[in-house]
This record gives sequence, structure tokens and C-alpha cells, in this order.
Amino acid sequence: MSLNVNLSDIDINDLDLENMGSWPVIVKVIFAFIVAAIVCALGYFFVIDSKLDELAAAERKETELRQVFRTKYASAVNLEAYKQQMVEMEQSFSSLLKQLPTTHETPGLLDDVTYVGTTSGLNFIRINWEPEIEKDFYTELPIKIEVIGDYHQFGNFVSEVAKLPRIVSLHDFSIKTEKDEKLRFNVVAKTYRYKEVQQ
Repeated sequence: MSLNVNLSDIDINDLDLENMGSWPVIVKVIFAFIVAAIVCALGYFFVIDSKLDELAAAERKETELRQVFRTKYASAVNLEAYKQQMVEMEQSFSSLLKQLPTTHETPGLLDDVTYVGTTSGLNFIRINWEPEIEKDFYTELPIKIEVIGDYHQFGNFVSEVAKLPRIVSLHDFSIKTEKDEKLRFNVVAKTYRYKEVQQ
């Protein structure tokens, strides 16, 4: 079978679609290539193209799952270390909670602050509890303090307050000179009470 056919000798009007078997070989080959190209194009757009999107989504999901696996694997490998850290953190948290006064210890704390002030040489004008301030997991207990003394006595007072066994922080302080050259020291001392989580 020879493919040496001059395409200019073929008249398209002579080609009968109902009798393709009589077509010249070159026309049959060209027609077959055209049909194959159309089938490939339709197959790509209707079958393969949508599958490519699914493949890309599956590859992204695989990457995410691999990352999750790595994270969980690292957690599983270090599980004992994490458990040990949790025990240490609970012990540390427990020791910090012990530095916060309980409800029945707050009056004693007021006595401690008063004692520290008087032993530092300060004269108390006023010391009393302010309204409690509720926070997320603790309550602030502010103490308004007004004393008269000098700079060294104030410094000694602040130093001694820092040594108290319970956590007390000093805020919003101001110093004013009185008529007799003494200094008036206003400060808010805050302590904190842990709020128990209601079960």
C-alpha cells in the first residue's frame, strides 16, 4: 500500500461519508489523526483536567497529613519528657500559688505591711483595703497606703515589702514635700488571690 498520493488530486466533494472504505489511504490517515486529536482533546478536558485538580488537592492534603504526622510523631517520641515537664510545671505552679494569700490570710498581710512600715521608721497616715479587682484567674487586692518619712525610710520599706513571704507589688506611688520638710509617700500595694476554678 503506497502513500504516494498527491493531495491536490483529491476532491473533498468526492469523499462519501457513508463509504469511508473507498477513501484514499492518505485521507483515511489524516481523518484518523483528526479524530484521534479530537478524542484526545475531549478526553483531556472532560476526564483528565478535573482529575488533575483532584490530584493537586490530594497532594496538598498529603503534605498537610505528613506535617501532622511529623508533629504527632515528635510529640509521641517526646511524651515522657513532656510528662516530666508537666509534673515540674505543676510543682512550680503550686509553689507560686503558695505565695498568694488565701482569703483568711489577707488581714495578716495588712498587719505585715504595717509592721514593715513602722520598723522602717515611717508614720502611717492611712492604710486600708481598696475594692477587689477581678481578673481572669486571679483577684487583685489593692491596699492604699499613705505614710510620712524620708527617702531612706521609703527605700527600706520597699525593700522589706519585697522580702515578705507573700507576693506584694507596689504601684502608682507619689512623693510630696510637707511643710515641715517631711515627705508624704502615697502608694498602692497589690497582692493577689488565686481564683479556684469551679468544677
